[in-house]
Amino acid sequence: MSTTQIVQTVITAFGGIALLLYGMNVLGSGLEKISGGKMEKILEKLTNNILKAVLLGAVVTAVIQSSGATTVIVVGLVNSGILPLSAAVGIIMGANIGTTITGQILRLGDLESNDSLGSFMQFLTPDYLAPMLAVAGIVIILISKKDTIRAIGDIGMGLGVLFTGMLSLTAAVKPLSELEAFRSAFASLENPVLGILVGAVVTALLQSSSASVGILQAVSATGVLKFAAAFPIIMGQNIGTCSTSVISSIGASKNAKRAAMVHLYFNLIGTFLFLIAVYILKAFDLIPMWNDTMSMGSIANFHTLFNVIVTVVFIPFHKLLEKLAVWTIRSKAEEDEDDMVSDSAETMLDSRFLKSPSLAIQYANNAASYMGKLARENFKMSCELHSEFDPKRVERIKEYENIIDRIEDRLNSYLVSITDCELNVSESKSVTSLLHIITDLERIGDYSVNIMQYAENMNEANKKLSEVAVSELKVISSAALEIIDMAITSVEYDDLKTVRKIEPLEETIDYLENLLKNKHIDRLKSGKCVIDSGIYFLDMLSDMERIADHCSNVAVHVLSRNYYNKKASVNHHEYIDTVHKGGSKEYIEAFEEFKQKYKLSATATE
Repeated sequence: MSTTQIVQTVITAFGGIALLLYGMNVLGSGLEKISGGKMEKILEKLTNNILKAVLLGAVVTAVIQSSGATTVIVVGLVNSGILPLSAAVGIIMGANIGTTITGQILRLGDLESNDSLGSFMQFLTPDYLAPMLAVAGIVIILISKKDTIRAIGDIGMGLGVLFTGMLSLTAAVKPLSELEAFRSAFASLENPVLGILVGAVVTALLQSSSASVGILQAVSATGVLKFAAAFPIIMGQNIGTCSTSVISSIGASKNAKRAAMVHLYFNLIGTFLFLIAVYILKAFDLIPMWNDTMSMGSIANFHTLFNVIVTVVFIPFHKLLEKLAVWTIRSKAEEDEDDMVSDSAETMLDSRFLKSPSLAIQYANNAASYMGKLARENFKMSCELHSEFDPKRVERIKEYENIIDRIEDRLNSYLVSITDCELNVSESKSVTSLLHIITDLERIGDYSVNIMQYAENMNEANKKLSEVAVSELKVISSAALEIIDMAITSVEYDDLKTVRKIEPLEETIDYLENLLKNKHIDRLKSGKCVIDSGIYFLDMLSDMERIADHCSNVAVHVLSRNYYNKKASVNHHEYIDTVHKGGSKEYIEAFEEFKQKYKLSATATE
């Protein structure tokens, strides 16, 4: 081959690799959309049953087409305290089996060399399959408006591009078999150390063991790849894929680092043991295919066989694997406890979840709910200060308010990061709604701090509310506390039944505010209340009414994200007008129920 031909071959080969990687990415994205993130979401519901964990790890990886993505998500779940390290071990082991699916798909390339195929079977060869899948995929993408249907088009396009890349790569490397240097290079890889090293480095650079196995399958078309050189490369590819999880664990909790170490140890020890077993068998001439040329199918089969055998061997020793990781990443007992269980919403917002936007949105929603619960607690404690002032409670309220502010900032940044991902209409709607929801929840926290400050000011001035004012405050604050609970429940569970009860309660709180303001002004005029503390009481009534307004906003945003397919958005003012003017039986009954529930007692109306 001339220098020009070699350069042309190299360029074509890299182009084929690019198409192969892009096809895998599109295929994985389409499968992810079809699953709707359900595969990743059920990871956190695992028990400590090792067999279930292994099976789930294999299924999830087969669906999202990346063992690296699975292990990164697992590291994120462990880092957030959602998944225990013991469950992560099984998932990581199963991920190694799931990643072999791509190689089994690519083995269809062997069909084109079979002259005995019938006319129908010829359509299953990549030469025919690639353009047919690509055309079908692009047609579906262009004519369909539903995200789930378009995802099927993505899968077709992904497979089409995947096979096209494989065909291009195979065609590029075939002429290289004429070069003595090319043959010598692969002959040298029969040295197991060198073969493992090459496989690990290539996989680490590509960040995909499936892609590196695909390249090896393409090279097999040259006829120079023997079993003796192929098997150490395949084992090295399993080690190289660990780079993804190790890199993702940097800066994470100790348990997250341990999860990454489990992945590394599993592949390192598995490779070492398998290598010993292979050479023992060779010593007794029990490997007849040692010098046989490998095909795409035999590479795919060996890749699957290797990972299944290593996983089966390790299942009885999974606890030892966990202990080895704990021994490597040591910490104090109290640090372990902090790593295992975390109540902070900030740990839920792990950037590793961005590999699965639906999962990232779920945990952003969980963080928003947590933020709302802190605001609710602050409101409750602030109101209690007006019955009995407690400086320690004041400090706790301030501490919670700082946490709320931090979570809001972190959530805003995290949600913006999610928008950089490829989102469907539902996911995009959820992100937009969450951006509004966290603003409303943060404002509830601000008004709660206002109520606390009124108590502080009155305590410093040695003034108190009258007994009648305290009694009235308990009534309206109870109503406000209930509407905050409703708003949080709506966000956390998308509970539309609860959402519809928020507006009647908000109107009840408006009614109470006007009634109590008028009564309090009458007391001020008659001299039954002190003007200084009386002004604070009126301010608190206004703050509680505004809290109810923000809860009403939250209800609208929850409705908006749930009815994305019926309307682009739900306008707050239109919704309120419709609810109030419509006067539905459900609304009227709920309003009357709340008015009766928060009816002022005789003492409160004096």
